Order: sequence, then structure tokens, then C-alpha cells
Amino acid sequence: MQVARTDFVTVITQDKDRALRFYGETIGLQRNPNAHDDWPEFETGNLALAIVHYEQIGRSEFTPNMAPISLRVADVEEARRELEEAGVEFRTDTLDSGVCHMAVFPDPDGNLLMLHRRYAPHADGSKP
Repeated sequence: MQVARTDFVTVITQDKDRALRFYGETIGLQRNPNAHDDWPEFETGNLALAIVHYEQIGRSEFTPNMAPISLRVADVEEARRELEEAGVEFRTDTLDSGVCHMAVFPDPDGNLLMLHRRYAPHADGSKP
């Protein structure tokens, strides 16, 4: 088997309309016009986020994803400020790992997302 790429990550929701507003309006992601209305997707540049109601995939109850989806941004502090102004509450201070900056926040369903920007060069000297 040879994997060509990852096409999408599923983001489970309890309220699809609310999730669509959050990912489209609050975060500002572009909705894929070619995705089916029952399975809407938002583009991040290299991976789509598919917004799916938990019952669509046969779940009887909702559980949020606690492993954050990392969204690369040019400046974590600036992106954080914009989201905080839009009412988003962050779960952490902005962290500096010595390699990258990151800040974790939930979507309206409690699924975790992370603003992320690597600033340190990779081991081979290439820049992120």
C-alpha cells in the first residue's frame, strides 16, 4: 500500500449549524464548495476538516476530541488575539516549547484545536 495523502479529519459535532458558523465565520476557514451539504468540509491548506454530526456515523452519544488539531498560523499571539476578540476562550496560555509557539482552545462542542507555529529550524537545517 502507498498512501498518497490524508484527505480529511472528521470533526464530530452535536450542532452542525453552530459548528459551520464557528469554523467558517469565527476561525475563517474556506468551505469546500464541492463537498456535499450533508458532509461539509473546510479547507486548511493541506487537509480538510469534515464537520459531521455524531449520529451520522452511528454514534449514540457525543464525545469531544481531546487531541488537538493543530492549525498553522503566521503568528500565534495575533491569531489568538483575533479569536479572543471573537469570544473564543483558550485553555492554555501561549506556550513556547523551545521549538514552536502554541495555544489550545475548544470549538463550541469541546473538540480541541491548537494555534501552532514552529520557529526553530528542523534537524536538517531547513526552515518550517
